[in-house]
Amino acid sequence: MNGEGVKQEDGRKIRVLAVDDSALMRRLLTDMVNAEPDMEMVATAPDPLVARDLIKRHTPDVITLDVEMPHMDGLDFLERLMRLRPMPVVMVSTLTQRGSEITLRALELGAVDFVAKPGSSRGEGMEHYAQRVADKLRAAAQSKPRRLHVGGQASPMLTRRAGAGFRLIAIGASTGGTEAIRQVLEPLPADMPPIVITQHMPAGFTHSFAERLDRLCRLHVKEAEHGEPLRAGTVYIAPGSHHLRVLGTADHWHLALDDGEPVNRHRPSVDSMFESLKRFAGPSLCAVILTGMGRDGAREMLALRRKGAMTIGQDEASSVVYGMPREAAACGAIARVLPIGSIAGALLEPPERGVLD
Repeated sequence: MNGEGVKQEDGRKIRVLAVDDSALMRRLLTDMVNAEPDMEMVATAPDPLVARDLIKRHTPDVITLDVEMPHMDGLDFLERLMRLRPMPVVMVSTLTQRGSEITLRALELGAVDFVAKPGSSRGEGMEHYAQRVADKLRAAAQSKPRRLHVGGQASPMLTRRAGAGFRLIAIGASTGGTEAIRQVLEPLPADMPPIVITQHMPAGFTHSFAERLDRLCRLHVKEAEHGEPLRAGTVYIAPGSHHLRVLGTADHWHLALDDGEPVNRHRPSVDSMFESLKRFAGPSLCAVILTGMGRDGAREMLALRRKGAMTIGQDEASSVVYGMPREAAACGAIARVLPIGSIAGALLEPPERGVLD
């Protein structure tokens, strides 16, 4: 367990409410949460109908929400909650094709993050699982939940001038990143250069994530495969539990995947991806860091900027969790700080050097 902890600004412990129809899962989450010095389980509920009253009574800082439950499923409850009383929600999902698709829909509806149920991740011990749950709850407690707006306007489609723009784009994200990445990619035209993306996400979810983006975007979006060449008009998502690196020459890039040790406690790691790009860094390369907890990506983004790459960071106002962009900005790694709605347009602008003064 993490003995340090991060209490709320007023010194209170983070108050957690668990909603799950499994009594075993409710007990497991309760034990994990109460073992942390900076958080407490204030109540548990077997279904959303009971949870509704408990939310009013206990005003939790974070809710963990099972996907499939009796009386009202997790998605229906989440949609109502985010429309009427937005608050940080971490989904608890099964690692199945259906489970991953439902989880991605939950993130679209406003859930901050998700965690697979224990036993879904092969080879992961219970202590490591408990630490991951605690980390996600802390990040959620610091997040900015947004009220769900139904029937919002679609992103305007952008166009790219012939010969303009970067030759390679790399994007890193964590908590809140699935929707931020969608907002960046959806308006982009099909004639973009190759785009490589590392989103902190476990194995079993990245394939569904790529398929969902492929349906929404004019670009072709796919889960990256080891050894495949980079092609224009294609977005490559790092598979969960594998680092993604770009190798080759400036004219013949290809991808390399490996399941080596986590970097900054993450696999895939944004720093690992950015580090592989240093040999290609220059004005034709753009590195972007989006919403997320922690500091993954900051160190190697600074190295890219020092070599002349353009570097862009999401601003605090539009970030669900302003951790990774804050760390990158603090060390001087970011040349431009932009709201999420302006980043797609910036990727279409003529390249300029992002060097430090």
